[in-house]
Amino acid sequence: MRLRLPGRAAQCGAGPLVGLLVLLSAPGAWAEADGGVERKLFDVSEAGAVKKAEAAMGHAGDGLRAYLPESWLAPSVLGLQRWQWLAVPVLAALIGLLTLILVRVTAAVVRRVRKDQASAERIVHGLSGPLKLGWASVLARVALPLLALSSDAEGAWQRVFRVGLGVAFFWGALRAVTAWSDNFASTTFAAARPGSRALVGLFSRVARFALLGFAVLAVLAELGYSVTSVLAGLGIGGIALALGAQKTLENVFGAFALAVDQPIREGDFVRIDDFVGTVETIGLRSTRVRTLDRTLISIPNGKLADMRLETFAARDRVRLQTTVSLVYGTTAEQMKQVMEGFREALRAQKQLWPDSVSVHFVKLGESGQHIDVSAWFVTTDYEEFLRLREDVLLAFLAVVEKVGTAIAFPTQTLHVVGK
Repeated sequence: MRLRLPGRAAQCGAGPLVGLLVLLSAPGAWAEADGGVERKLFDVSEAGAVKKAEAAMGHAGDGLRAYLPESWLAPSVLGLQRWQWLAVPVLAALIGLLTLILVRVTAAVVRRVRKDQASAERIVHGLSGPLKLGWASVLARVALPLLALSSDAEGAWQRVFRVGLGVAFFWGALRAVTAWSDNFASTTFAAARPGSRALVGLFSRVARFALLGFAVLAVLAELGYSVTSVLAGLGIGGIALALGAQKTLENVFGAFALAVDQPIREGDFVRIDDFVGTVETIGLRSTRVRTLDRTLISIPNGKLADMRLETFAARDRVRLQTTVSLVYGTTAEQMKQVMEGFREALRAQKQLWPDSVSVHFVKLGESGQHIDVSAWFVTTDYEEFLRLREDVLLAFLAVVEKVGTAIAFPTQTLHVVGK
């Protein structure tokens, strides 16, 4: 790809992405053409091997026409000669066959280079479509001189194939970003650091949006539109967007704040203000939480960053806190037996946190004598904690029944005094 920059000439052989970045960073970068100025982002004709192949195809086309009868050289439908109409489907079939062969060769190279076969298969599967489009565009561009089309027709088809190559490039880049994000999420590093998965997922979404923007600019450039004018329009539109979409930008920055600070992560069971649920997705605009009623609540990230967030996933143990009230008929000796029985019931649990048992007679209430019970259990699974709490409470009831007293409930005693 040959570019002419203001005041100097440069030849870039590092691929289409570098050419795109040069064009976007230097608005005066143009490629010279016979008809004036034209942008050529994905023009492979300057590559040595491709240029030689095109020349060989041109010579082959000249030699083929020398052996054709005059009737085959007569103009036909759409101004094409008869032999050209016959050559188009043959070339299309050959290009399709060679494309499949080259895709298989590329896949074999990837499998040979990558030691992790599972990762290699994901790469091959993800890049199958972009590789087919890319190889087909290159092969069609190489075979085009064989048809000996007019200069206008050949130029138009060259532009179509360059657009196809550009689409294949950005399509492959999008698939590569997705594959990289998925591969990272399956690594031991990501498993040990859950916050990194959310951060990488967010940045992969931003990268895909950026690649889509570059792809649109590249296609517009190949179609002959002035990228400089487009960028200038985007600059003016960006100012208007910043003024009119402040809430949207606030939500985007809120997403980055959540990804960096990580008060909550995807998959966490959280309490946000007056509801609890599981975080399903932290997007660029909003965060979606699945409640216990299976409803889905969407909260803008800008608002979420200012809310009180409580995550249950960060705790290393769960606390049991309850108050047991005994009837006023309970004697002091019975009270001591009940409290000792409660302590033994708690220590009998294998998942009890050491030295966390607290059982005390704390209050003479209006309708009963209150025993405060507190303990910690080594679990982060709330369902498991519910089962442990159920076992403990049943054991408490058995202790109260064994001692010979009863659980108190709110009552009032009314004394009627006669005259």
